[in-house]
Amino acid sequence: MGFLELKNMSRSFGGLRAVDDVSFEVAKHQIKAVIGPNGAGKTTLFNLITGSLVCDSGEARINDVPIQNLPPHRIARRGISRTFQNIKLFSHMTVVENVMVGRHIRSRAGFLPAMLRLPGARREERAIRERSLEILSVMGIAELADQDATSLPFGTQRIVEIARALATEPELLLLDEPAAGLNIYETARVSEMITKIRERGVTVLVIEHDMSLIMNISDEIVVLSSGKKIAEGVPADIQKNEEVIRVYLGEDDA
Repeated sequence: MGFLELKNMSRSFGGLRAVDDVSFEVAKHQIKAVIGPNGAGKTTLFNLITGSLVCDSGEARINDVPIQNLPPHRIARRGISRTFQNIKLFSHMTVVENVMVGRHIRSRAGFLPAMLRLPGARREERAIRERSLEILSVMGIAELADQDATSLPFGTQRIVEIARALATEPELLLLDEPAAGLNIYETARVSEMITKIRERGVTVLVIEHDMSLIMNISDEIVVLSSGKKIAEGVPADIQKNEEVIRVYLGEDDA
């Protein structure tokens, strides 16, 4: 039994079957990748797992507890966090403030005590800031804590977004194309970050087009094409899979 289990997940938009009967498992503390050409259904699958979309059929379980079609905030409280292909940092907020937003899902003070600035709420806010600074230190960007997050280089903004996701204390982190738009040095840095995250006990499910990154960090890979799963296995097997080669290179080139 996997830590995350997807069974026959499907989602259609009109006549388009974006995710078509997809099943696989992710083991605890594993880095598992989901790859495939544009339009394969990768981000739609992430949206189904995190509650941004409702599935037409199928089941998703985390620690053997069903999560499909729960609202996103309840799924987040089950220990699932994500980043997005397009960076979604809050403008006019510092790096640490962006990370603190992610941390607030674990807060207990409630809206009214926070609004009235009661002593308990102030203590909790200090604790949230301290924990957020610790996460920034782990990610190697503590010195940027008080800078405007959206003024930073693109690659550094990616690291901030991952730090914000980690602030929720996820058991499972979903990364949607974390290396998109990055140069070779920034990509190497993200690769190190993902490995470090796993070393801290977080399970990672990642979508990525950079095959060198995926082959270097992944324990297993799932390949989607036109919404269907066409292959699953360790990187060495995926590299030799004839169906995967055809999907990526085309029939003639393959």
